[in-house]
Amino acid sequence: MSSIRTTVHESLPYIDAEPSAAERAAAESLIAAELRASPPSPSSSALPSLPPPSFSPLMSAELDRIASKQPLKAIDLTRYESDPPSPSSTPPEQRAALRRAYAAATYVEGRHAHLRLLDAYGRNAWLVGNWGLEAEVRTLERELAAARRDVDLLTVARRRAQDEVAGELRGLDEAWRRGVAAVVETEIAAEGLRRQVQERQGGVEGE
Repeated sequence: MSSIRTTVHESLPYIDAEPSAAERAAAESLIAAELRASPPSPSSSALPSLPPPSFSPLMSAELDRIASKQPLKAIDLTRYESDPPSPSSTPPEQRAALRRAYAAATYVEGRHAHLRLLDAYGRNAWLVGNWGLEAEVRTLERELAAARRDVDLLTVARRRAQDEVAGELRGLDEAWRRGVAAVVETEIAAEGLRRQVQERQGGVEGE
């Protein structure tokens, strides 16, 4: 079976009248009958089930933490604490305290450098960033306005095109209805003549 769709659905909102409740119900019943006659489309129930998830131990631990609503402890803040060692501490404990003091000093020095840079260049960087965002917003607003204008122009052109052929379409519709009525009347007359011929043939055979 070819997958090319040959059905074309026309929409003439400026010519066709709004369907009545009875017409809408009749159309919906025809659609339902066609859907029953057509092969069922694949649905989510016909799809194979998803395989069970497989997470790494680290991801499983993180999911368990989220499920238990525990706070995230991704950064060990104790490495930045520089509590002085007690007088009775051992040399390894003193060396560990010294390493923590070096880490804290490096962190504070980096923060201080960042604050100096922020104080010197932060305002200008913030203004430049805002200027870039405003320019992007103006560009998007122009594109949106152009798209809306194109939609309005397309709507006007569509209505103008339908208004220009509205009379012709109504005439063709009336001619089609008259033609269908004439065909029905012809079939009724032909059926009547056929019955008359059959009745006369039956009468002749009876004599």
